[in-house]
Amino acid sequence: MRQIFRSNSAPLAQTRRVFATLALAAALTPACALAANQNSGFYVDPDSNPALWVRDHPADTRANAIRNSIATRPMARWFGNWSGNIGTAVTVFVDAARAADKLPILVAYNIPGRDCGSHSGGGAGSPEAYRTWISSFASGIGNRRAVVVIEPDALAQLDCLAADQRSVRIGLLQHAAREFKARAPNALVYHDGGNASWIAADEMARRLNSAGARDLRGFALNVSNYHTTADSNAYGAAVAASLQRQFGYSKAFVVDTSRNGNGSNGEWCNPGGRKLGAGSQNSATGAEMLLWVKVPGDSDGKCGIAPNTPAGEFSPDIATRLIEGR
Repeated sequence: MRQIFRSNSAPLAQTRRVFATLALAAALTPACALAANQNSGFYVDPDSNPALWVRDHPADTRANAIRNSIATRPMARWFGNWSGNIGTAVTVFVDAARAADKLPILVAYNIPGRDCGSHSGGGAGSPEAYRTWISSFASGIGNRRAVVVIEPDALAQLDCLAADQRSVRIGLLQHAAREFKARAPNALVYHDGGNASWIAADEMARRLNSAGARDLRGFALNVSNYHTTADSNAYGAAVAASLQRQFGYSKAFVVDTSRNGNGSNGEWCNPGGRKLGAGSQNSATGAEMLLWVKVPGDSDGKCGIAPNTPAGEFSPDIATRLIEGR
């Protein structure tokens, strides 16, 4: 996987307004509450890697384009073992979003054995440490509204683990699902479900079910990948239908559109010729939300068009290529 490895946090607002929309949402059914909150828009992270780069390089000729096309758009904040006290880091972020009357997007990315030891390898040092970490993450959200994607690639990469390690990982993901259900009851939480060309839909449905997807809002697709929204919607519908057929329930899904404007060329690690996709928004068909989960411009690793840029480090060259589609 390929994401943020710097510690950044949005400051707490000094004062908080009381928003009528929040009071209204609390009185609505869950589905209506979802719509009420999302209609107010998604949170723009003022301390995202692109935003920080723009602030630090005001004279750079690429700064205006990156500011206008990326840094001022709603996208996810990724949290992992670089985030310091996870409960505090999450609380600060969701409090800032609430003060702005916006819906924040968060990613939990700290599973032991993360990314099978590849470009974004790492994660919690033990299963016990992860259980504590993910419980604190969920508690940091509390009763506030948020969108959360749990552990990108964790289910799709089960095949790289030994049998006993697979069982441990499934148990950790089950724990995460239970903790978010209990500690963050108003959050919209999604297990990661890979992408349209990775794991067969029936198998992904089995993995999602084994990981406790029944307790969550649904599953997320195409995180940090490039498949078109149409292909992702078709795959998501197949996974949802398989959940219904095999286990008697279906789930909603969301799609990462941060870099899928030109679709996939079959490569995942900083391929050239990709483009920004549709911004974070509700979706009327297929996915219930299109989200910028991957931060555009953050490297996938030392590969492709950024052979010297580590995973999670922002590259203005990658960002500019995504803006221009080259």
